[in-house]
Amino acid sequence: MEEPLFRGTTICAVKRNGKIAVAGDGQVTMSNSIIFKNNAKKVRRIYNNSVVIGFAGSVADAFSLSERFEAMLNKFAGNLMRSAVELAQTWRDDKAARRLEAMMIVADKNQILIIDGQGEVIEPQDDVCAIGSGGNYALAAAKALVQNTDFEAKEIAYKSLKIASEICVFTNDNIIVEEL
Repeated sequence: MEEPLFRGTTICAVKRNGKIAVAGDGQVTMSNSIIFKNNAKKVRRIYNNSVVIGFAGSVADAFSLSERFEAMLNKFAGNLMRSAVELAQTWRDDKAARRLEAMMIVADKNQILIIDGQGEVIEPQDDVCAIGSGGNYALAAAKALVQNTDFEAKEIAYKSLKIASEICVFTNDNIIVEEL
């Protein structure tokens, strides 16, 4: 019997006018066919509320990665890039970590980074990024809103997730937005 696999979410981050917003939906899907939970919190503040993290993928793997990332932030005095690079290096070198099926968007007041499932650190182009099952929908919506509106980062992140929730069956409209 196959074990249930919990996954499915969308995370979107936007930097605009000196503010960064990270939004995530609340859906947890089991075995690609059952909505197991609709109000999970996959965007949260860490490191004395100065860093926002949003994760997608396997729930247990995402929690493991977020804990490892927070440990790196503590080790490197909150330096986001250094912490992300060190986590990625550890991720690649650790046999158990290499099997983790998760991605994260991490942000502080200055920058947004994606840490992907292969242990790569990516600084997004155009100060907009998205991950997860509805990530491409949210990314397209966010880019269109950035290019064609005067909305603030928080509103763009929220609206992008809302649009993704109307298209992606693994994304819902129970949206949490954290802004720095």
